[in-house]
Amino acid sequence: MASKTENKIDFTQKLIELMQQKDISSFKALSKLAGVSEYQIQRLRRGEIQQMRLEFLVKLSQALQIDLSELINSFSTTDLVKQSASTQQSSSEDIKNLKKEYERLQNKLENQEQLLLSQFQQSILQILESLLIQFPTAASRARENRQLPAANIIPLIEKPITRLLQEWGIEAIAEVGTELPYEPEIHQLIEGNAQPSQKVKIRYTGYRQGDKLLYRAKVSPV
Repeated sequence: MASKTENKIDFTQKLIELMQQKDISSFKALSKLAGVSEYQIQRLRRGEIQQMRLEFLVKLSQALQIDLSELINSFSTTDLVKQSASTQQSSSEDIKNLKKEYERLQNKLENQEQLLLSQFQQSILQILESLLIQFPTAASRARENRQLPAANIIPLIEKPITRLLQEWGIEAIAEVGTELPYEPEIHQLIEGNAQPSQKVKIRYTGYRQGDKLLYRAKVSPV
């Protein structure tokens, strides 16, 4: 009776060929590049890919710069050993499930990146809140009166602030001094009273980020 080891196929040469294409000098170097143990690489060489965890397969496919499906097909014994139709169908389902899990992990990572970016932006906006609200009003007054000492430094501050807001998709509700109909949802009265659609004047601008309102504009009746 043949032993289990006799039936196993050695994928070492196949792995070496893929490594050479990417200038990876050794299995140890591949282990370090992929961030997996050398034991996992040994399992890949022995054709034990079906027993390996998905996260290790993803890391190895990224290190070798090949698709996950190509890695699975290249190191799967089901492509090299004739099996029954039911076994082939089962292997195909396993591959589909692995692909689905890989896509799920990719989506999860993308969502985590978006969440971290959003949290980072919110932290910075909280720090800069006073500057974002007060600066446009100060800049407007400096432009009206060029004799003010701050008039010459306004452009130096305004340019990086404008660039930051543009890159983060943040827009001012309206420029300081603009007169427009009062909207309680986006305007905050700082003096007097106003009814919806009554003209008010922007004293301190507010900001939107897409559909999200960050700060209401501070206004007063005209």
